[in-house]
Amino acid sequence: MTGTIRDDDERVPAPPRAVLPRCAISIATGVVAWFLTSDPASAHIVTGPMGGFASGFEHPLSGPDHLLAMFAVGLWGAQMGGRQVWMLPVTFPLIMCVGGVLGIAGVAMPGIELGIACSIIVLGAAILAEWKAPEWLALLIVAFFAVFHGYAHGAELPMAADPAAYAVGFVVATGMIHVVGIAVGLLFGRLYEGRVSRALGGLIVLAGLYYLVNAVA
Repeated sequence: MTGTIRDDDERVPAPPRAVLPRCAISIATGVVAWFLTSDPASAHIVTGPMGGFASGFEHPLSGPDHLLAMFAVGLWGAQMGGRQVWMLPVTFPLIMCVGGVLGIAGVAMPGIELGIACSIIVLGAAILAEWKAPEWLALLIVAFFAVFHGYAHGAELPMAADPAAYAVGFVVATGMIHVVGIAVGLLFGRLYEGRVSRALGGLIVLAGLYYLVNAVA
């Protein structure tokens, strides 16, 4: 009995494994290049009229320190897996609103720039060390630093033409940055046994140290 014999050697070749690492390297390079060309002194200054949603949406994107911290939250959640993938990114903007209220109310809160710089260092170090923190502790860390980021945003809210729309804008932008961090962590984070995520964590730590030096200076 004759039949068609399938030649298993004639399979469609899989995409080169080097493609994903090259994409990860490109993303990391772009982030570092953008960070190095940014002026830390203007990280929290939004130019132009404070019109509402658009200004609020622009603010987290215009400050590299905010962006790196929010990206790190998403990346760390993806690295830990489980419920932390969504719990950390949900907790951060919620508690950030609390810090925003404190900023609007004019409550004295010293060391905002130091707190923001430390948030980048701590979150980056957690990613670099691939730290599987207990859920309650990870949420506490994220919530603690979210207050500083929220305060920095909230302190500018009274200048906005529409403070409520401005607040919605920066919360939406924050959520989008978290999603990007999660996506990078899930797509590239486990390449080379997790070394890609850890390398990104190391870059985030270096950026945090840069901001810490500027905050102290």
